[in-house]
Amino acid sequence: MQKREEHADLIVKNCSLLAPDFQVIHNQAIVIKDQTIVDIGDTSTVSESFTATETVDAKGKFAMPGLIDAHTHTCQQLLRGRIADELPMIWTRIMVPFESRLQEKDVRISSQLSCLEMIKSGTTSFIDAGGRHMHKVAESVLESGLRGVITSSTMDSGKEIPTDMKLSIAENINLNRQLFNEFNGSGDGRLDVWFSLRSIISCTPDLIQEVFKTAKACSTGVQSHMNEYTNEIGYCLENYKMRPYEYLESLGVLDERFLGAHSILLSANEMEIIRDYQCKVAHSPVSNSGKGVPNTPQLLQKEITVSLGTDGAGHSGLNLFDQMRVFKSLMRSSFGAPIFDPVVMPSKTLLEMATLGGAKAMLREDQLGTLEIGKKGDLILIDVDQPHIQPTHNLLNTLIEVVTSRDVTDSIVDGKLLMKDRQVLTMDEEKIVYESKLAMKELANRANI
Repeated sequence: MQKREEHADLIVKNCSLLAPDFQVIHNQAIVIKDQTIVDIGDTSTVSESFTATETVDAKGKFAMPGLIDAHTHTCQQLLRGRIADELPMIWTRIMVPFESRLQEKDVRISSQLSCLEMIKSGTTSFIDAGGRHMHKVAESVLESGLRGVITSSTMDSGKEIPTDMKLSIAENINLNRQLFNEFNGSGDGRLDVWFSLRSIISCTPDLIQEVFKTAKACSTGVQSHMNEYTNEIGYCLENYKMRPYEYLESLGVLDERFLGAHSILLSANEMEIIRDYQCKVAHSPVSNSGKGVPNTPQLLQKEITVSLGTDGAGHSGLNLFDQMRVFKSLMRSSFGAPIFDPVVMPSKTLLEMATLGGAKAMLREDQLGTLEIGKKGDLILIDVDQPHIQPTHNLLNTLIEVVTSRDVTDSIVDGKLLMKDRQVLTMDEEKIVYESKLAMKELANRANI
């Protein structure tokens, strides 16, 4: 009797594969049906059991979970190249004028360009720190096929913040609530909406408490820029006699749904607070390197979830391979060299931060971050059959040392191909790049930057 074949949506066959234990397994096939991985195994065995609507022959390619950018600014794509080599304060002289002049059309093209760059860089999911006109970001995410977390930028105080960027508590909450009601869970669950604090400096105590209260009522997450600048810590010490995480703890708002972006300048007590409340941390290595080096080895020793972010195109490209490579060097020079510990930040740990760490930061570790049966069909393929990659004694080390975004050939989210052989299928790349050039010039004149 002939064995009955099950029909799937997509099969990726003949690939090498990154297993959840970070072993590399060869000649594998991944089967995706109804957005979910339903089988992983030897290509010949899987071929006998499944047929598919679409099949990708990934011979010479390496399959791994899609990278997760745990902290980015899709609204800042039109700032690329503008803030490097500038004297302080960049925030007040350039970034505030830029953001205060953003119009819906700017956010639309900026977020489209961000999604396009992420697809081509191997990022399949991201967490946006928030900005203006975030419904336009939502539209771009849904169009692109990516998975994302978005939020509105929330501020009601701060001398350097223009009046039109500061809203009342009710206005801030209503704006974010409206975004939540309209887009949370859209795109077959690809889009989540969180609540946010732009920073403790720009939010009053009443707004902070109301943000956390509303997020809890909506069963969703909260994120904020945390411990990024010395003046932020000085502000908290001067006004509250506590450091930033200590202050949030005193308000009784911290829990496992809180993501602290950057979290560079942490005291020993703040690390204990993060651990005790199971908060998540997102480092942005390139952006952060000019502000300080986080004590990530100690955070990991405390079993705190650490993820990686790019901090948007204003600071660097949206390329997590670059972030991992830079971070490895930063950790070696800051923590490895002084005590002669060459393995202070292994390649496996960096890859875990950029995949499973990001999934935990998104509160989606049950669905994302590893290639396993039952998880979402989110993965990328890397052409490893190239002279700068092969041969290699250790593919994980080589991924960190030399692989770039241009080596990513295919991107898949929910079992749907977003990019195949470097061709983006969900967005008009030529049109977006052309329109973004026009938008950058117009916005620069409007913001006088």
